[in-house]
Amino acid sequence: MNTALKQANFQIPEDLLNELRATVGKGELSKFVSHALKRELQRLRQQTAINETFGIWKSEEHPELAKGINDFVRTLRKSTRGKRTNATNHR
Repeated sequence: MNTALKQANFQIPEDLLNELRATVGKGELSKFVSHALKRELQRLRQQTAINETFGIWKSEEHPELAKGINDFVRTLRKSTRGKRTNATNHR
């Protein structure tokens, strides 16, 4: 999917620009910076989501996990094992 490109002018420290030019091939600066910005924006969105939802989980609302997630998953797998076996036999 192609996205329309727009020019953006911003300032960065000279040493960072020099390192960028030395590291990234000529003609690849915009692509590199766009990719780095996309990754950083994703990281910031994830951090915001973590910060906004921190503490939302209440153990008392999930007693099925009191013994730990491993026991819970094992129980789920046992409860569906017979269903999977029967479904396989009907093919």
